[in-house]
Amino acid sequence: MSIISSMLAEFEHENTTTRKVLERVPEDKFGWKPHEKSWTLAQLASHVASVPSWAAPVVTDTKLELSPDFKPFVATTRKALLEYWEGNVAAAKKALSSISDSDLMVNWKMVAGGQTIIDQPRAAVLRGVIFNHGIHHRGQLSVYLRLLNVPVPAMYGPSADEAG
Repeated sequence: MSIISSMLAEFEHENTTTRKVLERVPEDKFGWKPHEKSWTLAQLASHVASVPSWAAPVVTDTKLELSPDFKPFVATTRKALLEYWEGNVAAAKKALSSISDSDLMVNWKMVAGGQTIIDQPRAAVLRGVIFNHGIHHRGQLSVYLRLLNVPVPAMYGPSADEAG
């Protein structure tokens, strides 16, 4: 099995879980946040939905210059959130399916304001920035759900609300 095939299998597995979490985000609580320094529920859920969108630029280019004018997507409805996420996942799968294992070892850079933020092989960027980063924020989102008394789906086994 190729490296990218195993990564795609992992991506697919994690996306099944992420969709379950995003489906439970209560639209009437989009403005809620657990602390003054935290993102709102809509901002965090939208960030989770946006993470797969980074896969295509990692696969197709070797450098990304972040614009100082960048404005992140923030959903105003759960439907928009899920549609945005689905589109990002589809584009990520297409991009990931097109890369060879040798191309995974090519360095990729992210630059913001002239400062290099990331300079790693594509495989490390995909694993760290796309996969692990998405899982990290999905975990945060599951805590938001718990604090809002929304049943948390099973992820890596049962949750307190759902059998695994």
